[in-house]
Amino acid sequence: MKFEVLLYDLTSTYFESDPPFGEADKRKYGYSRDKRPDGVQVVIALVVTPEGFALAYEVMAGRLRTLAPGLTPRSMLEKFAAIQMLDVHFPTTDGRELVFARYTQPEKDHKMLLSQLGWELPPQPPPRITQKGELLKD
Repeated sequence: MKFEVLLYDLTSTYFESDPPFGEADKRKYGYSRDKRPDGVQVVIALVVTPEGFALAYEVMAGRLRTLAPGLTPRSMLEKFAAIQMLDVHFPTTDGRELVFARYTQPEKDHKMLLSQLGWELPPQPPPRITQKGELLKD
């Protein structure tokens, strides 16, 4: 499935529950737009189509600033916008195409931010060969 536009949203939600337990618990005290400093929260990242269909999500610890001081959701998106995902098509002499799906290599500051957040980019996918837009089987 291919998409020309995907939307990304980062939000938080709080819980009226016991305080967080241990480092593995993603519920943390943090900034709350609901003015609820007494509530623990998680941060939710969501990728959706323009029609509103969810494609991916991630639940993160409720305090991004602890992992990366000074980081706001907007600054995080602006920083990571420099990492581009693209498909490079190379036509072959026999009418097929060699397709490399790639992302640009992160700069030093991107690598540091990824490390602070405990994230890593997936490995680069292997190249694909297509014929008339159809993926060829091995």
